[in-house]
Amino acid sequence: MPAESASSPVTRTRIAVIGGGITGLAAAQRLVSQSEKTQVTLFEASHRLGGIIRTEEADGFLMELGPDSFITNKPAGVQLCQEIGFADQLVSTEQRFRRSLVLRNGKPLPVPDGFQLMVPYNAWAVWNTPVLSWSGRLRLLAERFIPARTSSEDESLESFAIRRFGRQAFERLIQPLVSGIYTADPAKLSLKATLPRFLDMERSHGSVIRAARAPGKSGRAESGESDDRSLGSGARYGLFTTAARGLGSLVTAAEYWLKKSGRVTIRTGCEAAEIRPDSDAGTRWTLTLRSGPPEKFDAMIVTLPAYIAARLMRLPALHELAAELKGIEYASSAIVLSGHRLSDFAHPMDAFGLVIPSIERRRILAVSFSSRKFANRAPEGQVLLRTFVGGAMQPELLQRDDDAISAMVSEELRQIFGMSAEPMFSEVVRYNNAMPQYHVGHLARVARIAALQSTFPGLELAGNAFSGVGIPDSIASGRDAADRILQNGAT
Repeated sequence: MPAESASSPVTRTRIAVIGGGITGLAAAQRLVSQSEKTQVTLFEASHRLGGIIRTEEADGFLMELGPDSFITNKPAGVQLCQEIGFADQLVSTEQRFRRSLVLRNGKPLPVPDGFQLMVPYNAWAVWNTPVLSWSGRLRLLAERFIPARTSSEDESLESFAIRRFGRQAFERLIQPLVSGIYTADPAKLSLKATLPRFLDMERSHGSVIRAARAPGKSGRAESGESDDRSLGSGARYGLFTTAARGLGSLVTAAEYWLKKSGRVTIRTGCEAAEIRPDSDAGTRWTLTLRSGPPEKFDAMIVTLPAYIAARLMRLPALHELAAELKGIEYASSAIVLSGHRLSDFAHPMDAFGLVIPSIERRRILAVSFSSRKFANRAPEGQVLLRTFVGGAMQPELLQRDDDAISAMVSEELRQIFGMSAEPMFSEVVRYNNAMPQYHVGHLARVARIAALQSTFPGLELAGNAFSGVGIPDSIASGRDAADRILQNGAT
């Protein structure tokens, strides 16, 4: 980047980034790293950055209060880490416990080796799994003979999974594995918007199983994985990474990089109240905060949840865009973090976690064994658990107070894993309206939002409401929004 001289001052373009989660941080970093003419002000309503990313340490436990990792075959997460000098802090999952459990009639059983979301890479393991009946196994493996769907209309994940693999495989394996990612109702979840690679596998080979067995075409080969059975079951755990000292340290590193750049002003405790274009041309924007005078910017990137972004659009000209944003539904959930002695469990806890089919009618969605998944998360002889409650399928459970939720989780852990003593500690973390629901028709809505947004030059929307809910998706969304601002002449 060329140096600036005192004799030739650079005229700065002022850009507002609204929202200090990982999307906003990534957008700000991209803006100043790609153009020396930008001056960015990042506004965050709370008094901390990072959004749902939050790490705490206590008594030898390293606890993630939000997401605990991200996937590496979507490059934006790793790219950001490299650009801010954080890549050497990334660590992989523990090899020895790389498998998932699923509940069957109240008992934790291994997910069949090589079964990943919807792909049975290991037919022999599927044939021998006690998770499915004989008829369920036969129907799953018969997927290769099921004709491909010819319609291009959007389809729910439930419809696709039952059509291709049968109801039992869906209810016993696919639904709990996918719900562990999206906390959604699979009868409403758009496959095209969430897991389009499975549609591509069906279209390219007429069968998901046939596509998975075609090296270099799709499935595991496409994602960069080998066919090594040691990769485990459940999610593609070989592709996941986290920060050695927790993802909160990634937020700290990004904040340090932004401040060091000298061209990013970070203002926490500043809640946006309204955005509006200054003129019909929309070439400049005014931001009104809950307190303080209005401020003018050449462009702005809004990285808030869709329904909150919609509230900022009070001007009648923005009402149609706001209505489309409000149409994106959200689900709430809670995480119960608890520390235990391993000796207090009858179960060896020798996996990354447990997913629970909705047909089991339990009061928890899943349990992640955090200290089995990543090293240095708990003292020797102890285990750190993250238990998930609520979501789109059980919202009523979140009406209970924290003590009731903790007691409910402890009772579930006793029944499922044979827990014989109360946790050493238990903390409830609530995420109200935090997970966007990509319902059937979501991509069409996103296209409408993009079309409406394009009529307001200098305004960009970014975040996990549009094209992916994971950390790399959110980072990519922020970076893409920054690139559009730069390409469209805001600087």
